[in-house]
Amino acid sequence: MAASMDNIRIVLVNTSHPGNIGGVARAMKNMGLSRLYLVKPKRFPAEDAVWRAASARELLDHAVVTETLDEALEGCGLIIGTSARERRIPWPLLDPRQCARQVQEESSQHPVALLFGREDRGLTNAELRKCHYHVHIPTSEDYSSLNLAAAVQVIAYELRMALIEQGSVDRGLVRDWDVEPASNMEMEYFYEHLEAVLMQIDFIDPVTPRQSMTRLRRLFNRVRMDRMELAMLRGVLTNVEKVCK
Repeated sequence: MAASMDNIRIVLVNTSHPGNIGGVARAMKNMGLSRLYLVKPKRFPAEDAVWRAASARELLDHAVVTETLDEALEGCGLIIGTSARERRIPWPLLDPRQCARQVQEESSQHPVALLFGREDRGLTNAELRKCHYHVHIPTSEDYSSLNLAAAVQVIAYELRMALIEQGSVDRGLVRDWDVEPASNMEMEYFYEHLEAVLMQIDFIDPVTPRQSMTRLRRLFNRVRMDRMELAMLRGVLTNVEKVCK
């Protein structure tokens, strides 16, 4: 159980209030999580964070602070972002319990990242497009706003329950596979390559690109390519470039 929990990253993006970081650390420790990543927090370290963390100060001391989201996601094979609203282009969506089961299934195989956005506006569309799934906490319609630490607590609780019950959880999307899944950074390089080639063959107009790359990201994120499959597609793109020269 411990090995799986150690492979789960809680990633907070541009957190405004350091007290919320401390509250998240406390929620994580309650449920046995320890890997806290902070993407460009507004203020950290800060006394407010230490005060709110209570007995979870060591999570703050060992938190990984990065300038970019890609740095925080490096090496992750599964990325799930919290989303409080419907998107123009729908994405594979999980509730917290489904999310926990997916994370429990995959965290023994590769690092997993759970993304939580800014207090006032959550994650941007560009950040959400990096995710394989979105997770939505079904709050009451009368008052749907959740404090950041409370949102982390809900997801962390479901993760702990999934691990406690792991003997009865069916194996899900990821089974024993012959090749490791492509990492987030490898996928980002692929998307850059794909977009460049699609512009070269005039499939995408750089002036009016519409939502083509967003939909292609959704497609490939849903497929969950392994490294060999990704290398094959990169090879195809390279040969297309040669033909077009």
